[in-house]
Amino acid sequence: MKRLKLIAIASVIASPLLAQDNNSDSIINTAIQDEQAFTFTEAQLGEDDDMSQNVTIIHSNNNIYASQVGYLFSPVRFRYRAFNQKYNEIYINGAPMNDMESGQFRYSLVGGLNQQTRGVENSLPFEMNSFGMSAMAGSNNYNFRPSAMAQGQRITVAGANRNYRVRAMYTYNSGVNAKGWAFSANLTYRWANQGYVEGTFYNSLSYFLGVEKVFDSGHRLSLVTWGNPTERASQGAGTDETYWLANDRYYNPYWGYQNGEKRSSRIVTDWAPTAMFTWDWQINPTTKLTTTATGRYSSYKSTRLNYNNSDNPQPDYWKNLPSSHFNVWNENDVYYRTAQGLIDFNNVRDIWMSSKENRQIDFDKLYYSNKQAALQGSDAMYYIQARHNNNLNLTISTALQKELGRFAAFNTGINVATNKGIHYQTMEDLLGALSFHNINTYALGKYSADDPRVQYDTRHANAYVGVGDRFGYDYNILVDKANWWASYKYDRGRIHSFISGRIGGTQIARDGKMENGMAVGNSWGESKSAFFLDGGAKAGLHYNIGGGNVITIGAGYELRAPQASTAFVSPEINNDFVVNLKNEKVLSTEIGYQIQLPWMKANINGYYSKIKDVTEWQNFYFDDINSFSYVSMTGIDKVYYGVEWGINFKITNEFNIKTIGTISEAKNTNNAKVWYMSSTSGTFNDDNNHEIETVYNKDMREAGTPLTAASLILSYHKWGWFVDLNCNWYDRIYLSYSPSYRYEQTLKNRQAASQYTGEPVYDNDGNILESALAQQKGHGGFMLDLSVGRSLRLKRGKSISINLSITNLLNNQKIVTGGYEQSRSDYTGSGNTRAYQFAKNPKKYYAYGINGMLNIGYKF
Repeated sequence: MKRLKLIAIASVIASPLLAQDNNSDSIINTAIQDEQAFTFTEAQLGEDDDMSQNVTIIHSNNNIYASQVGYLFSPVRFRYRAFNQKYNEIYINGAPMNDMESGQFRYSLVGGLNQQTRGVENSLPFEMNSFGMSAMAGSNNYNFRPSAMAQGQRITVAGANRNYRVRAMYTYNSGVNAKGWAFSANLTYRWANQGYVEGTFYNSLSYFLGVEKVFDSGHRLSLVTWGNPTERASQGAGTDETYWLANDRYYNPYWGYQNGEKRSSRIVTDWAPTAMFTWDWQINPTTKLTTTATGRYSSYKSTRLNYNNSDNPQPDYWKNLPSSHFNVWNENDVYYRTAQGLIDFNNVRDIWMSSKENRQIDFDKLYYSNKQAALQGSDAMYYIQARHNNNLNLTISTALQKELGRFAAFNTGINVATNKGIHYQTMEDLLGALSFHNINTYALGKYSADDPRVQYDTRHANAYVGVGDRFGYDYNILVDKANWWASYKYDRGRIHSFISGRIGGTQIARDGKMENGMAVGNSWGESKSAFFLDGGAKAGLHYNIGGGNVITIGAGYELRAPQASTAFVSPEINNDFVVNLKNEKVLSTEIGYQIQLPWMKANINGYYSKIKDVTEWQNFYFDDINSFSYVSMTGIDKVYYGVEWGINFKITNEFNIKTIGTISEAKNTNNAKVWYMSSTSGTFNDDNNHEIETVYNKDMREAGTPLTAASLILSYHKWGWFVDLNCNWYDRIYLSYSPSYRYEQTLKNRQAASQYTGEPVYDNDGNILESALAQQKGHGGFMLDLSVGRSLRLKRGKSISINLSITNLLNNQKIVTGGYEQSRSDYTGSGNTRAYQFAKNPKKYYAYGINGMLNIGYKF
C-alpha cells in the first residue's frame, strides 16, 4: 500500500507537465466505467466455489440506485433485491450466456476483459430491450462486435493487494477501415504469488480476438473468440473460534507446508474458450435482423483433500478444536465442564496459538502416513481428489427489430440451445501412497467388502485408481432449451409503455457413466427426460406528469422451469428426479417515482415479488444417519419486497452529494417438504412407508447479501480530477441455513437432548419455540471507500488516466460477507451430547480489511 500511495503522489506531481483539457469529464466517466465492468468479481469477490457468487450485474443511466449499486456494494457481495443470480440474465451479442444447469452467469467467462464489457445495453426488470424479455433482476447485453470497440490502442497497468497483485492489459481496436474491416484484440495477465488471504495465489491470462466485415449491402459479419484460463487457490470459511485462535479473520485452513514450502489443497483450474459468430442485417432503415451462433467448452476443476480409514486431516476439523473438549456455551453441563476437560481445552489452545504450522495442513505427515500404509499393502489414507464440472454448450439466437412509425416499435426473437454438463471425479494426487480402489469406503462396515453395494461402479468392481483416473461418480446432465420472445413499445406524449412476453420449453436428462452399487439398474445409461413448458408476460408504464416528475408502474407473471442443478435427488448415485418437481411461479411488481430538477435528480422504487414451488438442493455429511445426505426441498414459497432509493444533489457544477440505499425483505413463507437420500443406503427418508418429512424453514432469509444497505457519496469532478468518497452501511446479513437442523425428526431429537443442553425446542403447549429455528446472522457495519484519479487528453488524440481506489479505508474487519450454518448435530448418533456445539459455530467469511488498486491507463 505504501508503494501504491507513492506512485499515486508521483503521478499527481507529474500531471501538470502533461497537456490538459478542462472538458475531460467524458474521459473520467469512461475510466470509472472501465474499472467497474466485472472488476469486482475478480479483484474483490474471488469466484470461489465455496463463496457466494450471486452478485447481480445491473445498471441503468436513468436510475441512480441501479447505476451504482452493483459495483458500490460489491465488497460485501451484494445482490440486487436479494435475488438469486439466475434471475439476472446476461447476453453477449444477443445470445444468452447464463449457465444452463444452474441458471447463473459465471463471471470467470469474461474475466479480465474490462475493455470488451464496456459496451452494454442494460435493462431493468420493467424496461424493454432489443434482446429478450427482461428478467426479474434485470438483463444486460454486452456488445462484442469489433466495430463497436473504441478505436485505438490502450495499455493498462494495475497494482493491488486483493486476490491478485498485478494486472497488465493491452487492447487494440482498429475501427472500421476503408475496406469495411474491423479488428480487435485484447491480452490481460493477472498474477499474485499470494493474494490478500494467506495460502491463496492467482494466475490468469485472458485473451480476446475479433474480426468483422461491413458490407455496403447492409450486412455485417463478425467472428470473435475469447477465454480466460485461470489457476487459483481458494479461501476457506472458518468459525469465530478458529479466527480467534489464529488471531486472523482471514485464517485459511486449506493450505499447509510440504518440505518447508506452502501448498494449497484447494486449487481451481478454470477455462471456458468461446467462439461467437454474429450476422447483422440492416434490411431497411426501420428493420434489423441479428443472428448469433455461439460455441463454448468450459473446463472447471476444483481439488480438495480427502481421507480414507483415518482421521480428518483438516486442521480446523471440530475434533481438533479446544471447544470439543470443554463446553464453553453451557455452564450447567456437568459432563463437558470438568477439570480434565479444561486442561485439554488449554492444551489444544496452546498448540493452535504457539505456531502457524500447528494450525495448517501438515503435508509431510500425510506423506509419511501413506508410505507406512503402503508398506502394509493398504490403500491411501489421505489423497487429493478433483471434482470436474465441464460444459459443452451450443446456442443459436436470432432477433428482429422493427420500428412501427414514429411512436411504436416491435422486437421478437428465438433462442435455441443445448448443453452437455460433464461431471466426474479424478484422483489428483495420492500423496505418496501406492494404491487406491474405487469403492465406497463410507459403506464399508455397514456392508461386507464383497457386497456389490460398496462398489461405485459394479461394471468395473474394485477398480484400481491411479492419478488422473475417474472414481466415485461419472455422469452427464443433458439440457435442451428453446425460447421465443416478443415485445412491443408505444411512446407518445407523456406515456411510455411496453408489453413483452415469452414462451419456451426445457428438457432435462441424466446420462450415467458408472453403475453405482446402491442403484443397480438405475444409475448407468440415460434416464427418462423431464420436459417443462414455461413462459410469461410483463408490462410497464412510465407517465410523465410534467415538471420533471415521472411515475412508473410494472407487473409481470412468469413460469420458470426448474434448474437442472436441482432436478435430481442424488445425481452422483442414480437417475431419479426430485419428487414433486414443478415450474416456479413468479409474480413481480414495481412502482416508482422519479424527479429531475436542475439541482437534484432522484428516484424511489417499491417492489414486491413472490415465487412459488421453488426447489432447492444440498449435499452434506449428516451425523444423524452417519452418511452423506442428498437433500431436496420442494414446494418452497418465497417473497421479496422492499424500498430502494437514489438521490443526487448538485451542490455546484463540480461537487455532488448522492445517497443510495435499500431496505428489503427476502424470505421463505412456508415450511417445505424434504426428501433426503443416504449415500450408504441409497434409500429415501420416506421409504418403508415412512411419512414425508417437513423441514421447518419458514421465515429463513436469503443469505450472503445485506438486506439493508445505504451509502452517502461525496463526489468532486473538475479539470480532469475526480474524487469520490463512499460512506457505506450494511446490516441484516444472514448466513445460509442448515435444513437438517430443522427437520421434523431432528427437532424431536434436539428436544430429547435439551435436558443436557438446556435449550428446549418446544414450549409447554407443544409449539416450536422461535429460538429453536432462529437463523444465524453475520455482523454488519460501516465501510469507507475512496476513489481518486485524473484523466487527461494529450496531443493527437492520446490520453492518460490514473485511478487509485481504496476499499475499507478504516480497516473494519468485523463485517461478515457470507457463510453458512454447519449441518452436523450437537449430539451423536446414539443420542449422547457433544461438548462442541455445531449450532453455535457457523462458518463465516469476513470483508477484506483495507485494500486497494492503482490503475494507470494510456490510450494512443
